[in-house]
Amino acid sequence: ALLAFTLGVKQMIVACNKFDDKTIKYSKDRYEEVKKEVASYLKKVGYNPDKVPFVPISGWEGDNMLEASDNMPWYKGPCLIAALDALDAPKRPSDKPLRLPLQDVYKIG
Repeated sequence: ALLAFTLGVKQMIVACNKFDDKTIKYSKDRYEEVKKEVASYLKKVGYNPDKVPFVPISGWEGDNMLEASDNMPWYKGPCLIAALDALDAPKRPSDKPLRLPLQDVYKIG
């Protein structure tokens, strides 16, 4: 998050994965615990946690990835794809010259 903020990333989505794990079992309490911890860190970095969607997912089972999951009826927010679709596209500085980062120079010959 610190690197993203330093690089100028203005919007963020937090996907809390592994909610299908047998120790978590799609627990709302665990979601709230993770959300509270990560939100406090995001606030310290410079993000507004109220504007950051926290989406509990299971990548293995596909829960809350493309559509709302029956395993997490307590979660009323958007699924991951809907949260991604809700992001605002950044304004591109098309009136300025193109800049490409130079990583290395190779001399051939």
